[in-house]
Amino acid sequence: MRIDGNGRVGNVAARAGVGAAASGVPFQIGEGPTTATARPAAAIASVASLDALLALQAVEDPLVKKKKLVRRGASLLDGLDEVRSDLLVGRFSEAKLTQLMSIISEGREQSEPGLDSLLDDIELRVRVELAKRGLFPAGCLC
Repeated sequence: MRIDGNGRVGNVAARAGVGAAASGVPFQIGEGPTTATARPAAAIASVASLDALLALQAVEDPLVKKKKLVRRGASLLDGLDEVRSDLLVGRFSEAKLTQLMSIISEGREQSEPGLDSLLDDIELRVRVELAKRGLFPAGCLC
């Protein structure tokens, strides 16, 4: 948050009582320096600037978005690799397939054409593996 107008307040008299008490002059009411007149406070920032700040915070950084998509693709590839390893040793882990199905069911945003086509290919391969095992409807490979 940015605050403007943090300058010093003007017309403030120095502390005259400290020097006067030391010199032996008694304190008298009404004979001190006159106080400065009150000045209006700095203008309050408009609501539009606050709305702009909130709008900027709501915009997602493209680099963060790209990292999320890359992480999604990597987790799908890791899951496919684990399924392949399980099949090679003769095991069948339904938990790993369920995990892949949950990742696929989450929607994803479009980012860059090259990255999107790569993720589409990975997701298609995951859908095929799930359909082979009857966990994903075979008619919905799109």
